[in-house]
Amino acid sequence: MRTAPTILHLDMDAFFASVEQASKPSLRGKAVIVGGLGPRGVVATCSYEARVFGVHSAMPMGQARRLAPHAAYLVPRFALYRSISEQVMRLLRALSPLVEPLSLDEAFVDLEAGGAARDAASARLAGQRLRTDIRAVTGLTGSVGLAASKMLAKIASEEAKPDGLVVIPPGTERAMLEPMSVRTLPGVGPATGDHLRRAGITTVGELAEAGEDELVRLLGRAHGHALYAMALARDDRPVVSERETKSVSVEDTYDVDIHDRVRVGVEVGRLADRCVRRLRASGLSGRTIVLKVRRYDFSTLTRSETLRGPTDDPAVVREAAARLLDSVDTTGGVRLLGVGVSGLADYTQEDLFAQAAGDRAEELAEEPEAEPADEHLPAPTERRWPSGHDVRHAEYGHGWVQGSGLGRVTVRFETPYSTRGRVRTFAVDDPELTPADPLPLVPPVPRGPGDAGAAAAEPGPAVDAAADTGPPGPGRPVPG
Repeated sequence: MRTAPTILHLDMDAFFASVEQASKPSLRGKAVIVGGLGPRGVVATCSYEARVFGVHSAMPMGQARRLAPHAAYLVPRFALYRSISEQVMRLLRALSPLVEPLSLDEAFVDLEAGGAARDAASARLAGQRLRTDIRAVTGLTGSVGLAASKMLAKIASEEAKPDGLVVIPPGTERAMLEPMSVRTLPGVGPATGDHLRRAGITTVGELAEAGEDELVRLLGRAHGHALYAMALARDDRPVVSERETKSVSVEDTYDVDIHDRVRVGVEVGRLADRCVRRLRASGLSGRTIVLKVRRYDFSTLTRSETLRGPTDDPAVVREAAARLLDSVDTTGGVRLLGVGVSGLADYTQEDLFAQAAGDRAEELAEEPEAEPADEHLPAPTERRWPSGHDVRHAEYGHGWVQGSGLGRVTVRFETPYSTRGRVRTFAVDDPELTPADPLPLVPPVPRGPGDAGAAAAEPGPAVDAAADTGPPGPGRPVPG
């Protein structure tokens, strides 16, 4: 354990929802829920205004709609979230070479390794500067925890939410932890928490008083030893800059159960191809192919097959996934399918037998199909307009989709730098309406007369002050 609180944990506040509020003036201060909008979607993130109604992440979207029927429900924009996350991670790496990302919106930083802090005062100053820099660069807020260990730094950042900073001085950890719920500790989920509660243990202090032997008896050797150490505030895990990727996987949940066995096979093949694309993008290959099937009754089956060597060949992965599917009974319907690859390596050593078997399938897949006659061409599919995604209209400028259906799409025309914008409705196939890239949350600052950045920040004709239908949200001042 360190003698100074030089491990920092950053957790961006309601990250996805905050990004959406920052980019949409009409949603600032409102309940915003981001996630899958289908019947089986779940909440990815919700704003603090939505949490007042009892909504939380991982909640079924149907339940969220019952609790907060008037909230804004948006489809995630992961490309935008990743780009903002990269901005935040660059700020963290400027503090220290030891940055351990946990997700897009969360990371540990070893301030001591970068010379950014050596004691409580300098650590607090570094944390305050980081929060200021994040707000200046992204327009968003993050909560910072500082402590002598990773576990305590994460607990501190949770105590700091939202938009705060908490430092746990060394020597005060036990006193701070004792009254807290056992659920505060990493690894204590609902099941473990209930098990401890039945044994009369509800706080971290009671966990420490129970003793190591009793915890081992209740929870098993590994979990008992680990929880006892955490209850005593012991955690000497280092900040690791590179987290080893254990597996690469993709999965889809379907709005309606799939009963057709042929379509299930087609979906598995499509997921295998997506998985390989992600694998290759990471410069990896893998030996073990994993198939995941969640059936109509919520039972989940996994099947795996280990090849003779690592591969990133889509034909090999498709064929292995198809073989695994043959061993699964899908009678009654399938609600979720997933394909993954584990046993990762940075080289390939093809399974020649599997590859030979897949060669013909790959050749067939690559053969061009004959051009159909015009009269047999399928009808064009209706354009999709996901709620919350960016669009541009030739006349009204930049906006975002409020909703669509019955051949119509409703758009609110506003930008991150405008006041609340007007709403207009169009046909879904309106040629003047096109998808658009998201705008930066903080407008570029012009560097001088004629600078290109000035044009980039120009909001377009749709956000004239006369178009305002309500008071501006509590946005950030635009740099002048």
